[in-house]
Amino acid sequence: MNYFSGVASEMKKVTWPSIKDTNKFTWTVISMVVFFSLYFAVTDFAFNEFVNWIVRLGAKG
Repeated sequence: MNYFSGVASEMKKVTWPSIKDTNKFTWTVISMVVFFSLYFAVTDFAFNEFVNWIVRLGAKG
């Protein structure tokens, strides 16, 4: 039971972010996820096309 009273005591010391901060951080995370998803999709596509080009060069010879 000492554990739970310690947890309750520590939770009273927590400073929670405001709704405005939570909203800002949420949109920041969402935008970064979208940005990096697009970045890695484009990078993967370009690398795939490059490897396919190399393979086609080898198949011709």
